[in-house]
Amino acid sequence: MGKTPVELLIFDLDGTLIESKWDIAASVNLTLAELGLPERPFEEIFGFVGDGVKKLLRLAVGEHERVSFEDALRVFRGHYLAHCLDRTTFYPGVEHALTHFGGKRKAVATNKSIEYTQVILNGLGAHHFEFVVGGDNGFGLKPEPGMLLHIVERLNVPKDRTVLVGDSTNDINGGHNAGIRVCAVGYGMGNREKMAACRPDWFIERPEQLMEIFE
Repeated sequence: MGKTPVELLIFDLDGTLIESKWDIAASVNLTLAELGLPERPFEEIFGFVGDGVKKLLRLAVGEHERVSFEDALRVFRGHYLAHCLDRTTFYPGVEHALTHFGGKRKAVATNKSIEYTQVILNGLGAHHFEFVVGGDNGFGLKPEPGMLLHIVERLNVPKDRTVLVGDSTNDINGGHNAGIRVCAVGYGMGNREKMAACRPDWFIERPEQLMEIFE
C-alpha cells in the first residue's frame, strides 16, 4: 500500500503533541491547596483531562458551597501560566515528524484555552503551525466539528486532503463529525478501547509512524 497524500495535518495538543499532564495536575493541586480543599492523587486528575479546563476544574474542585467556580478558575490560571512549561515537552518523535512535514500545512485544534496553548507552543515551537484554535475561540469543543471546520475553511484545504491527529474519542468523533479522516495515537492519555470503538482511519503507537502513512 502506498502512502496517503495529505495537504493539511491538524493536531490535537495535550496527549498528542505534548506530554502536559504533570504540569496540569501540579497546577490543579496548587489551586486546591490555595482554596483550602484537599489535594487529589495525580492519577485521578489525569482522568479529568481532555474536555477543557472548565470541566477539569469542576471535577477536581467538586461541589463546594464556599468555593466559587470563578475563584477556582482564576487561581488555576495563575498557577498554570506559571508552571505550564515546567515539565511539559513535545512527546519523543513529535519534533522529528513536524520537521519532516515542514512542507505541509499544519494546524492545532485543542479544547485547551487559547491563552495556555499559545504560551506552551511559543515555548516549544509555534513556528511549526500555521493556525491554532483553542477551546475558547468560539467554535465549540471537540467532538463538535466547529473548530475543525473553521481550520479547513480558513486554510482552504479539501477535507479529503486533511487529517486530524489526536489521542481521544473527542478527536476521533470530532474528525468524523467534520467529515475528515482521523489518525488516533496510542501513546497519549486516551483510552485505547474507547478510541478503537470510534473507528479511527489509522492508529499509531509513535509519532514517527505519521511519516510512514502520509506523504
